[in-house]
Amino acid sequence: MSFSSFPPQFNSFPDLEPGPSQHSQPNEIADSRKRHKRKDKEHKDKKRKIEPRTHDEPGRHASRAKRRTKGEDAGYGGVDDEQRKAAEDNHARADALFSAGDTRPGDPPLYFTDRKGDPLNVQYGRLHAGDVPRYYLVGRGKKVLGLPDAWSVVHRGRSGIEVAVGGKRKMPALTDPHSRHLLAAAPTRRLLSTQDNKYKYEEVEGFLRLSTRRERTNDQSYRAITAPKREHDTDSSGSSSDEEEESVDDDSDTTPQTSLQLTSASIPTWLALLAHTLSTIPIMSKNAPRARAEITLSVLGRALGAHPRNATSRALRLRYLKAGEEIWHESKLRAEWEEALKVGGENMWIEWLDWRVRKADKGVEGVVEDAQRVLSALGDGEDAEMAKLRASGELVIGFMERATALFQAQAELTFRAPSTLVIAPLARQLDALEEFWEAEVPRIGEVGATGWAKWEASGRPLYIPESSVPIAADSTISDADPYTRWAAAETLADQTHQLPTRTLSSGADESDPYATILFSDLRPLLFLVRSPRAQDALRLIWLAFLGLHVPGFTATFAGAGESTDDRWTCAHLVTPARLAEIFPAGLASRVTADAQAGVLVGREREYASAFGPVRSWGYGVLGPLEGVRGGEWRMWMKEDVSGVDANLVREIFRQCRTRAEDPEWDVLVLAFEAAVNLKGAIKISKAFLASARDSLPLWAAHARLERLRGRVDDARKVYETMFTSQLSRHGEGCFWWDWAEMEWLARDPDAALQVIVRSAGAEGTGGIAILRARRYLDEVRGQVPATAWKDHEAWIKLRVLLELLTTSPQAALSVIDSQLAALEPGTVAHESLTVSLLLMLYHYGLVLRNPVPPALLRGRVEQVMETYPSNTVVLGMFLEAEKGQGIWGRVRAMLGGESTESGPIREKDVARRVAEVWISGWEKSRWEAERERTRGGLSVAVQDARTRGSAVLWRLYVEFEIRNGELQRAKKLLFRAVGECPLTKELYLMAFGRLRSVFSAGELNAWAETMAERGLRMRRGLEEELEGWAGEAALGEEDGEAEDEIEERARELRRLLPY
Repeated sequence: MSFSSFPPQFNSFPDLEPGPSQHSQPNEIADSRKRHKRKDKEHKDKKRKIEPRTHDEPGRHASRAKRRTKGEDAGYGGVDDEQRKAAEDNHARADALFSAGDTRPGDPPLYFTDRKGDPLNVQYGRLHAGDVPRYYLVGRGKKVLGLPDAWSVVHRGRSGIEVAVGGKRKMPALTDPHSRHLLAAAPTRRLLSTQDNKYKYEEVEGFLRLSTRRERTNDQSYRAITAPKREHDTDSSGSSSDEEEESVDDDSDTTPQTSLQLTSASIPTWLALLAHTLSTIPIMSKNAPRARAEITLSVLGRALGAHPRNATSRALRLRYLKAGEEIWHESKLRAEWEEALKVGGENMWIEWLDWRVRKADKGVEGVVEDAQRVLSALGDGEDAEMAKLRASGELVIGFMERATALFQAQAELTFRAPSTLVIAPLARQLDALEEFWEAEVPRIGEVGATGWAKWEASGRPLYIPESSVPIAADSTISDADPYTRWAAAETLADQTHQLPTRTLSSGADESDPYATILFSDLRPLLFLVRSPRAQDALRLIWLAFLGLHVPGFTATFAGAGESTDDRWTCAHLVTPARLAEIFPAGLASRVTADAQAGVLVGREREYASAFGPVRSWGYGVLGPLEGVRGGEWRMWMKEDVSGVDANLVREIFRQCRTRAEDPEWDVLVLAFEAAVNLKGAIKISKAFLASARDSLPLWAAHARLERLRGRVDDARKVYETMFTSQLSRHGEGCFWWDWAEMEWLARDPDAALQVIVRSAGAEGTGGIAILRARRYLDEVRGQVPATAWKDHEAWIKLRVLLELLTTSPQAALSVIDSQLAALEPGTVAHESLTVSLLLMLYHYGLVLRNPVPPALLRGRVEQVMETYPSNTVVLGMFLEAEKGQGIWGRVRAMLGGESTESGPIREKDVARRVAEVWISGWEKSRWEAERERTRGGLSVAVQDARTRGSAVLWRLYVEFEIRNGELQRAKKLLFRAVGECPLTKELYLMAFGRLRSVFSAGELNAWAETMAERGLRMRRGLEEELEGWAGEAALGEEDGEAEDEIEERARELRRLLPY
């Protein structure tokens, strides 16, 4: 509602008396005068009631009195003709109204016309208390007359009332300008407390216990298991004396402990409190990192001191230390880390090494010294061996040849040690290995390598190394800028020359002595790896180093804790092929409609494949040859192997086969060859089957290769051949499921039903056969051991598929729910079964086009996304369910912040961050609209304590700004990236490549000097490339000379201090 700025002031008008034309009776006139006297008296009483206002606004009332007196004096001397005529007109209008029956004689007019207004309303900002109100309250003061029913009064104050829709007042938040102004304002009053009782309520374990005199309405203390030691009837006390309040406060610690006190040792509760507190400060706000760090230190400082058990919590300690990196001095931070290392634990030592890598005070050599300390601190056992492998993974930086040589020496020590030295001490084994290394015979990963044991058995023959292949120059950039040419040559050398050279090689480059790795450089970093689990992890780490990432294998390293090793195992996500998939090819403008004959017709939305370039799931959830849509999207595709040295990978696969029967490793070999060439993979598979004819995993892998080639009949022959004997073998359930799934996806449900019934030992597809199959599938699951959870899962999937083919999806869902309830959420078995059953619903509804409600899959996927947010298989099904819905808000909510609803904060890993960047361009022509949101997400990722040390995310962020044309912003980001990841060579080379236009020659020269100071591997010095170039280098030298003069003068001034 809107009201006039100058509402009418009734008390500013003179009392109107009837004129000569008014024919009133004497009694009526007398009654009218009595009423006027009574009104005057009421007006005086009202004026006395509002007397306090006259003190606040003396000028206003004085002006009113003066104006009223002036008007009365002006009209006292007599009434002129115009005033009398106006009075007659007013009385005439009153008679007319009276004749209509609306008023009574003697009543004041219905309204007055105020053409001047009261200027004092503007001066004082509101009406006078005696003036006509601007609104009229009804409904017990909750509604305003004339406003719609949706508007209610939510607040009353001196300046008026406040109305809002819904009846709830909007309270100011901490981020509002008014709140920030109040917080930043200086204090205006001082509150002085006495020394005896400084606080009204005493703090108990970080909380204030407030006393109350109100009777409790839902007191169920009689149900308590343990009774309190003493009881205090504080509610029945009606006295308000200070003594009674003090007694209540003093006895508060003897009352039963509250639920919060009972959970003071609960780590998830403290982490949830921290997440809730940090949610009040957006990470994108100004000075957010420091403010969030201060809050984290405050909360976790209380948590560490709340209970002795909390002081030994690694989760609390690590978050406490990472927050301290933003605030503490280096000396304090170092002391806190040393204190934390006393707590112990493999994860604590690995995080300390990661901090030292990001610090890099002494370059690569300093990190090597820190790694030696970690290896010596970790003990023996399977978990210690896994931790040592994680520490070795942190060292694959700076030197490509050195990292490869470290893997070769560790593999020789682990897989090819002579039988006479297997049980020998480590020092003796290293002495013997040093002799093998200095002989310069071929090692694991090189062509012709036979291994350390065979070299010892053959009498240590002499070997003359072949000539090494020189580094080839890229002819396409031969005429380019020397800085760009040097960076391209370094990048090409890192990709093609990973193996170390030999000292006796005829083609060895004498100008590059660092290409030869001595055993003395590797000896302190070698250790024994004896457990099968650690040996498998060593092979997978080496594959990840070469660019073949196995999803989920890093999660097996940390045991019960959260793995953070994806910061160095996800380098495959920033290869040129992957970057081309993550970022859209074109930045076409978005057009939502076309005009056809003057009519707007909306365009159909175009989407990319919902299963993108990021592959992340639990280890073993999907097999190497399993995937979506019959293997169209699987673990390794052609893009994954485009930048990989295929010959080196093949040698590693061949020489690291540790056991006579190693089907898991053989399936990985087939998956790699299938990504390179399917026909070659079939030949290798036949060679494997020739030596292991009874291996069900190898036969299943061969059948899947035939399915990938589109030869369903050949795959069916493989399945039929294997089950002619009807023998029960380990892994039989997986084989039966592969066969049934193939027939089902080939749109032959009858053949799939026959396979399921046949797996139960029955024949036919009638009702009795189906009942027998159901009973058999329910019984066989209980006979499978718990360790064979994959085989157990295959029988469950057969049971669910039987329900889909014979009854309905709802019946299949009931079977799914009963089986998932028996597994613990968060385990690999639970994740694998959940993903497999969701894929069945996805294939049933979206691939095979069976009638099923879309909400059935969408609701299930949204629930699973909360439990497994980094699983990209579930993420792909979520996007498929959102196609055509037109509700981008669901996708945005999924891309939002970390979940804190069901416990502590769930931090996003590197794979999830990269997937969110790709999702921004999933809907074609939407990249422009989502560009700022993507920039904000990457900014949060590089500031988050979980992922800020990931060079992958920094490279992705810089590449994002380059593709958007923001080169200056990319330059600033590159400086920040080098500060967080000082030993990542690829970040330095970006300044010489695509950011060359925004870097001057002097800056690039200083950039190269920094690389040399930190010990990064450079095969050729930059000054050699700049010889004879008279371009921008001269300017760079002049800048360098000027900087040298400034530095020399600064040193002289520091020497003269304090004089």
